[in-house]
Formats: sequence, structure tokens, C-alpha cells
Amino acid sequence: MDSIHIRTHAGRAAVELRRRILAGVLPGGTRLFEVTVAESLAISRTPVREAMGRLAEEGLLERLAGGGFAVRSFSIADVVDAIELRAVLEGTAARLAAERGVPGPRLEAIGALVARLDRSLGDGFERLDFDAFVEVNGEFHDALAALAGSDILRRELARTIRLPFASHSSHLAAPAEAQATWAMLHFAQEQHRNIVAAIAAREGARAEAIAREHARVPRRRIEALVSGGPEAAGHFPGLALVVDEALPACGPPCRDVA
Repeated sequence: MDSIHIRTHAGRAAVELRRRILAGVLPGGTRLFEVTVAESLAISRTPVREAMGRLAEEGLLERLAGGGFAVRSFSIADVVDAIELRAVLEGTAARLAAERGVPGPRLEAIGALVARLDRSLGDGFERLDFDAFVEVNGEFHDALAALAGSDILRRELARTIRLPFASHSSHLAAPAEAQATWAMLHFAQEQHRNIVAAIAAREGARAEAIAREHARVPRRRIEALVSGGPEAAGHFPGLALVVDEALPACGPPCRDVA
């Protein structure tokens, strides 16, 4: 198998393994064996090994001392730390963008994303295009990360938001009660608008403060869902991985993937 095919199959394997982990199909503590996973995905072991390495870099898998990988579990403290790290990085990106200045065309481009988010919201829940909001919200945050002009910052932010609970769209994953959902999205959109306005006005401290607060929105929802018990896990990607205390990577109650 040539290197191009290995990378392609590895990418597909990583997507599928990530989906299974976030859905709780592979619970925290599950040990993954290359042969078994390769058979379940109907591909060879080499791309599976590469895919699991990628997910270890994302923080969803843990390398075991004796070889192989296990699905990680996360404590509430881990969740809070990941969200706070994203808040710091995204706030820094907004501040640097404001302080360094952003060319007019790039401000217009991110402003166009804000306008698309407005259209997806409509004027109430009945007119909300939820899928469009989630998609454009991701585009907005990618654009915001790029405005600082720092490849290092953008790479570290991209690494951080791969964690399920730190993703900029994680708290948007499943619409809840109609009016509450629309109100939450409307509030988030107002923050988007204010971040862009602060950057355009070269107000670094204000841009950073709003971006940090915006990034912390998922924390309140996660805390509420965790208190709701296991049945709440379906409302937030990766919540099935969150436990009161992080489980060890292997050993009881470590599980082997079937």
C-alpha cells in the first residue's frame, strides 16, 4: 500500500474511531488492539496505527506503557481546563488581531460570516436553520483564529478544540428546548458581532475579554448536563467520557474492544 493510500485510509479510520469514542460506543478505559480495530474497519493495520496515533495527539486516546492505546476518560477538572485553555487562546487571537490590525478585505470576510449567522438564526426558533448555524459558526471561529496572523497560535488552538468539550460547536450539537436554544444561539451571535466590532476598532482588551467569555459558554451547559446523569450524555459529544474521577488507562475497569 503506497503512502497516499495509507494517509487516506488513516484519515477515514480516525474519523470513524473519533465518532465511536464521542458517541460512547468505545467507553473510557477501552483498550484498542490494532488487529481488532483493523478488522472492524475492514482496512489494514498500518493506517489504523496511524489513525490511533492521531487520536492520541488529539487527547482522545492514551498510549499504554506496554504498547497499544486506550480510550481516555476525563474528570470535570479536565473539562474545565480544556475550556479555559481554549478561552485563553481564542481571547489571545482576538487581542492580537485587534492590536496588529486586520486588512479591510479580511474584516469584510468575517463580517460576511456574521451576516450568514444572522440569516441562519431567523427571527425566532421557528425560522432557525440549526445545521447552517453550526456549520457557519465553525467557519467563523476558524476565521477568527487566522486573524491574529500567528501560525503557532492557530496550530495550538486547532489542537485544543479537537477535544470534544472544547470544540467551538460542541455545545451546539443537539438542539434542546426550542426557545432556550434560540436564546442561547442569539446570545452567542451577539458576542460574535461584538468580537468583530472590537477587532475593527483596534480595542484589544475588549476583543480578548469578549472572546474569552464566549469560549466559556459550553462550561455552564456541560456542568448542567453532567448533573443530569448518564442519560444526558447524548446531548453533548464526548460527555460519555466524563467521569467524576478519570479512570486509569488500563486495569479495572479497563475494557478490551470486542
